[in-house]
Amino acid sequence: MGDDASHLLQKAAEYLARTDQERIAYIRSPRWIGYPRAQKVLKQLETLLSYPASHRMPNLLIVGDTNNGKTMLVKRFCGQHKPNDNPSGEAAVVPVLFVQAPPVPDEGRFYNAILERLFATYKPGDRADRKQFQAIKLLREVGLKMLIIDEIHHILAGSMAKQKAFLNVIKYLGNELEVPIVGVGTRDAFRAIQTDPQLSNRFDHALLPRWGNDDDFLRLLATFERVLPLRYPSVLIEGSLADKIYSMSEGYLGEISRLLVNAAVTAVERGQERIDKRILDSIDWVPPSERRKEPRE
Repeated sequence: MGDDASHLLQKAAEYLARTDQERIAYIRSPRWIGYPRAQKVLKQLETLLSYPASHRMPNLLIVGDTNNGKTMLVKRFCGQHKPNDNPSGEAAVVPVLFVQAPPVPDEGRFYNAILERLFATYKPGDRADRKQFQAIKLLREVGLKMLIIDEIHHILAGSMAKQKAFLNVIKYLGNELEVPIVGVGTRDAFRAIQTDPQLSNRFDHALLPRWGNDDDFLRLLATFERVLPLRYPSVLIEGSLADKIYSMSEGYLGEISRLLVNAAVTAVERGQERIDKRILDSIDWVPPSERRKEPRE
């Protein structure tokens, strides 16, 4: 290979022998960073998945800021429990079903999402109760053990009556199927669930907070450096460089990832092969708090 790749994990090191285009494609590909808090939540999900069926199942609410790794975490879990075609059986086996809550709390649209994820034929114009019957029948047939609802804070986009009706749907599905429900969303998700005291008592909470500029953040940077195939060490944990990365990303995991990916691609394209302050300064980057401000001429 001709390169000292001791600063990289083996898979990343192998890409040093590839073309720049192949390396850049690899740098931009999605990747899982298994930091301790995420591993803890994955363990909670595993515990829920193996929980014995009962009328009052425990549930989990995974809460965090936007772009802070919630959806990637639950998709990682789903990837560890993929559907099985089960060719010798009458139906596929789907232990975990991941659906997104509709933009507004609407029972019919929610059942549409479930049926579509199961590749079921249905009539969008059918009454909600008919879709409910079909969805529950199919979920039993596929042996569902956990239902994950992403963007559950969308509940708050409707009137109080619609919010209550949608929460009743979630409660009904949990009771009827005797499976745990996992809600994923922003901090507003907690407020959404709290509108139904009976349901909120069944939800434990797992918080994915914004990162602090601390030792955990430095360990995260060290992990990123190991998976980005650059020929020379960047030493991202160096004090002033780490501070700059934190300032630019504002501690959001998705921003940290996107920033370092952009920087690594730029380092490859320029032949510099490491991330430093000059590379970071050269990126057309706007911190997330600035993006939320109204644009000015």
